[in-house]
Amino acid sequence: MDPLTHALASYTLKRASFPRVPPSTTIAMLIVGTIADVDLLSKFAGPSAFLSFYRTYFHSLLAALLFSALITLLLRLRKPAQTEDSPPPLPIFAAALAASILHLLMDLCQSAGVELFWPFSPRRFALDWLPHLDLWILGILLAGILLPTLSRLVTEEIGAKSKGPRGKMGASLALATMILYVVLRFVLHGNALAALESRSFRGESPRKTAAFPESGSPFRWLGIVETVSALHDVEVNVGPGASFDPDSAVTSYKPEPSPALGAARDTPVARRFLQAARFPKATVEKTPGGFHIILRAFPYNRDATSGWLVYALIDTDRSGKVLSQELAWDPASQEVWLR
Repeated sequence: MDPLTHALASYTLKRASFPRVPPSTTIAMLIVGTIADVDLLSKFAGPSAFLSFYRTYFHSLLAALLFSALITLLLRLRKPAQTEDSPPPLPIFAAALAASILHLLMDLCQSAGVELFWPFSPRRFALDWLPHLDLWILGILLAGILLPTLSRLVTEEIGAKSKGPRGKMGASLALATMILYVVLRFVLHGNALAALESRSFRGESPRKTAAFPESGSPFRWLGIVETVSALHDVEVNVGPGASFDPDSAVTSYKPEPSPALGAARDTPVARRFLQAARFPKATVEKTPGGFHIILRAFPYNRDATSGWLVYALIDTDRSGKVLSQELAWDPASQEVWLR
């Protein structure tokens, strides 16, 4: 999820669950609720660093605990003397941890995946329910924050007194609406997967399927199907009256097995790439001295902000001996990245 949505979600959580905390705790929740996305800056260190850091170490439960403990410690050091206005450390830690966990849960619902149990497990978890930028969630959070503020201004104008903490009701309704929206996405995602798994593609049955969310509508999904010989991407519409045509899928055939391809897949660079890419697609090009193998994440036209911008390049000789290997930025996705 984008940093703005995370910041709004953290502030909404503060209003709904921690309405009476001091401003310093609110700032702590906003910082801890967004700081995990600092790993996006790893793109400036190159494709290898991006592949290693993006949605990995900082998007783990251990990092959530450490960030929450660190911000709590910093707030306590800022006010060493215990006063009536300074809150005890446990409520600060609990509020910060809640914002950090909310961040992880929202990113877990996306397609890029998060390494929740780092450093104990490198496995990425991705539910594929939400897009990188969900306009509906953004609207729900903004409404939950702004509408109560407008209502309070009207109430004060007519001289009435508001009951309860400011904004608590609106924030609670916004969180409840967001949860219901995610549940709707979960149901529609299941329907999209069922449509993909019940069809054949170019005469072959699906071996692996996924349905990636689109930002504009929860009823439109990008379906990915892997069969024995090919990868297919197709638009899947779900909901009342929706139809699905598997013949409209764009098909990309896999290369034939070869010693060069086998050697390329066994390189450290390829193993690192394959650990992250959910639907890797190999291209084998014959060169005067051997073979040029490219490993990319399929589909190539997918929103790059929720996918992978990195591809692996391996060169071998005619016998399959690896001559060079590297990770590089995928030029096909740079245009999307710079949007």
